[in-house]
Amino acid sequence: MNTASKPATRLLTQRDVRAVLDIEGCIGAVEQAFRQHAAGHASRPGVLATYVEGGGFHVKSAAVAGERRHYAAKVNANFPGNLRSNGLPTIQGVVVLLDATNGAPLAIMDSIEITRLRTAATTALAARHLARSDSRRVMMIGCGAQALSHIRAIGAVRPIERLRLFDIEPDRAEALAHSARISFGVAAEAVDDYRRAARESDIVVTCTPSRAPLLGLDDLVPGVFVAAVGADSEDKQEIDPHSLAGCVVVVDILEQCAAIGELHHAIEAGVMTTADVRGDLGAVVSGACRGRVSNEERIVFDSTGTALQDVAAAAIAYERACTHGIGTLITLADEEDI
Repeated sequence: MNTASKPATRLLTQRDVRAVLDIEGCIGAVEQAFRQHAAGHASRPGVLATYVEGGGFHVKSAAVAGERRHYAAKVNANFPGNLRSNGLPTIQGVVVLLDATNGAPLAIMDSIEITRLRTAATTALAARHLARSDSRRVMMIGCGAQALSHIRAIGAVRPIERLRLFDIEPDRAEALAHSARISFGVAAEAVDDYRRAARESDIVVTCTPSRAPLLGLDDLVPGVFVAAVGADSEDKQEIDPHSLAGCVVVVDILEQCAAIGELHHAIEAGVMTTADVRGDLGAVVSGACRGRVSNEERIVFDSTGTALQDVAAAAIAYERACTHGIGTLITLADEEDI
């Protein structure tokens, strides 16, 4: 019988995660996770999707080796009608972080803040390597929960001189423009014609639940960098497949993007194969694959969201929470091991 004391598990609320996780730290953690993946020091990220009436669930998991080996599994619920019908967020869930050397459950934490920050951090990481160095004009299509974090993250890697915002609910775009002006001191405005605004931008972020293409090749000017964030399931789509085939494509995880991302639709349309992809983000940040080659390239980053990002963000949140004594300690096991 093992008489060693049971390890405590740290419970972190959304407020706790927000207190310990900043966008700069998250960018660094996500970059390290993608480097580890490129070097073969991370497990292949796993995805499981389950659909129910009115919504569905995604389970994403991965293990990454760093100073300490961590494994994380995130369970996210996605119910598009939640706010209107139930007064709840569209996306909510939990992240469970475990020690990948012995299986001890280290933390259980809210997934909303983790998802928001790790997604924005990955967009910023991709922009650092794939956007033109002189990119200053940013267009955000979709002004929901991800938008403000994306503005903050992109501003950490490229100075934003002009920000344009579009949402199918104009009041939401106006409110975000106001927040951006106050919080970041940028020239921000809500727009009605998102296609025209995209053509006048250096960086375009699409972050919507769209089921049909929003942008075509005519909207993607030479030199633009597009972060296509919304397509995280096989029925979501933001970029016209034929137009995607006319761009340089970089993915977060090739297998996943071929199954559920923008790449999935281009493959299904018969205009691209996985061989047409320049590389994944891990290869780009590690230098194993070229990023931007010329200022004329149109580059689309197919961002489906991977557990590599979740484990990176959760690990740094946990370590910082331990250092600062944040969160509630609980003991899950109350019986002796046999």
